Amino acid sequence: MAGVVGIYQGNQISLIEKLLPEIAYRGKSGKTLFQNGYCSLGMIWNDSQAPPLKSGKNEIIYEDQGGDGRSVKIVLSQENIVLSRDFLGIAPLYYGWKDNEFLLFSSEVKPLINLVPKVNELLPGHVFNGKNSVPQITLPQESVTKDDPSQIAKKLYKLLSEAVQKCISAQKIGSLLSGGLDSSAISAIARHDINTFHTFAAGVNSAPDLLYARKVAEHIGSIHHEMVVTQQDLITILPEVIYHLESFDPLLVRSSVTNYLVARLAAEYVPAVFSGEGGDELFAGYEYLKSIPPEELTDELRDITLRLHNTALQRVDRCASAFGIIAYIPFLHPDVVRFALSIPQQYKIKNQEEKWILRCALENKLPNHVLHRRKAKFWEGAGVNEILASYAEEKISASEFEEEHILPNGWKIKSREEYLYYKIFIDCFGEMNYLDWMGRSKTYSEN
Repeated sequence: MAGVVGIYQGNQISLIEKLLPEIAYRGKSGKTLFQNGYCSLGMIWNDSQAPPLKSGKNEIIYEDQGGDGRSVKIVLSQENIVLSRDFLGIAPLYYGWKDNEFLLFSSEVKPLINLVPKVNELLPGHVFNGKNSVPQITLPQESVTKDDPSQIAKKLYKLLSEAVQKCISAQKIGSLLSGGLDSSAISAIARHDINTFHTFAAGVNSAPDLLYARKVAEHIGSIHHEMVVTQQDLITILPEVIYHLESFDPLLVRSSVTNYLVARLAAEYVPAVFSGEGGDELFAGYEYLKSIPPEELTDELRDITLRLHNTALQRVDRCASAFGIIAYIPFLHPDVVRFALSIPQQYKIKNQEEKWILRCALENKLPNHVLHRRKAKFWEGAGVNEILASYAEEKISASEFEEEHILPNGWKIKSREEYLYYKIFIDCFGEMNYLDWMGRSKTYSEN
């Protein structure tokens, strides 16, 4: 994903030059500075992208798009500014007012924190018109398909294949591979269209993800790279991870530590990777969903899909961008999303097997033990859960947690692990009274 820092005020390029280095890691290949009488911009991008700026007769257009449906578009004219974001929030964008006079916007929060009193996240599917942020597009309400499961599975595979192909360019591309169903499915599909295909996995020694990823890589014939992570690696990397995530949400941090390390590994070989995010939300991959009444499942899936921008999508964007690579997410291509929403809920969880219809779509494409592998949380599969929880118990006393667990903005910290991450967060960014831009996982947002 490219990066942008902008000011809706002319002749501010000296300030842009001070702010752009805050996110310089997002682009390895190109940099553009632009200013005129009403706006000032700084942009960076990668080899697999074109410069995202176009200059029209009466307006300036910054448009960063990807084959998986991601999009940030900024239209600047002398009369107005329009910011827009894709309907799931794959691409990030934030904004705020400096001195209540002129607008600043950026791909990440870092350039804004010390300049604007209130950072705002542009929500997925919203448009900011210079005054208000208004919804423009959201998840559609699809009619339930009457096709039988074999027809649904066949069409789903076709749509996933097309989504993968739309992300493939002349540049080399690899895949993050946990050995779970989603990343394995995307890797297997992509392998058909890529001659030299790299896959990447990370986890602690003997973690199940490493074993399953190895088996999938052997099955599809990829050039496989793996990183065995130690306890000290995880602890050492925490400040970097939290700095790039711009969050102390425990589920997000916990799931990002190995993702961050594997992205660093991938950056040594390819400028872009595939990632399997979105499969669990669209096809009911989480264990707790099995206990939800069937008539409520569709609404729950919509809810967690709409929360992705502050959870899995934030993880994928920040971890990949930290090393100047792009992570494509074929499951979230609009065509795949629309079709997934039309699939009857009884084909998503069947006989207590999650993602049943997705497994049908991948029949004979993956080894049987991978195709029917039980869902493991990202951090559990990589083997990091107990390590980080134990470390937090050592570093944060029960009395310190009890005294400090209510933040200045009223949020309640729910665990010593979360408080440890918060302490690292304020070491990176300072204490803040306004954190609504950050977002939290569903479990931790319910105070």
